[in-house]
Amino acid sequence: MKVLIIDDEPPARDIIRHYLAGSNDIELIGECENGFDALKKINELKPDLIFLDVQMPKITGFELLELLTDPPQIIFTTAYDEFAIKAFEMNAVDYLLKPFSKARMDQAVERARQRMDSRGKEPVKEVEGLKARLDESAEDIDRVVARLGSKIIVMPVDKIWYIEAQDDYVMVYSEQGNYLKEKTMKYFETRLGPKGFIRIHRSHLVNVAQILSVELYGKDTHLVMLKCGAKLKTSAEGYKRLRELL
Repeated sequence: MKVLIIDDEPPARDIIRHYLAGSNDIELIGECENGFDALKKINELKPDLIFLDVQMPKITGFELLELLTDPPQIIFTTAYDEFAIKAFEMNAVDYLLKPFSKARMDQAVERARQRMDSRGKEPVKEVEGLKARLDESAEDIDRVVARLGSKIIVMPVDKIWYIEAQDDYVMVYSEQGNYLKEKTMKYFETRLGPKGFIRIHRSHLVNVAQILSVELYGKDTHLVMLKCGAKLKTSAEGYKRLRELL
């Protein structure tokens, strides 16, 4: 079983490495101290199992989770019990609450072994289940993380111009470029509403700070002109919502 450790704290990586040392059927293929390196190594090395810290600089374990298209087995590690309560216990993905013992880690690894024997596409289903669980939480977000090949883009929400629905995805338009995200408009509307975004149409969520003007386009139709040059139609309900806000 090929294992990759992802944690920004060297002592945390050291203890996992030490605990794994006595297992003959485990090959430690690498360590990463941030999500940027982790995404690259996951794509290159194809680990069977990763130990993934939740709280990391640059991007969090949750944000890395969004970027995995062919995920391995995941054992989360966290020092914060609220993360475990919020997400992990209601999914098939295991977690370790720091500080954890070797016996507890061995239990998690054994669980991963058993799944590997009969998993098929189970890791993908597990990660999709965890993503869905995280999507159910209505917490505000301060940034959006997107992937372009092996490159990770981190967009602060105040740099986003608008978001457009595109079938099962959304396109995020920002100062840093345009990127597809496998999320719903409802997901972003719920989280970005408190950050100054407004739904002007079923297909468009706009950063209010980017609005330059609102102009009549036709009978009962208006265009929202953005500073970036975009011209977006409003629905009747969207225009009403916009008038109330402004």
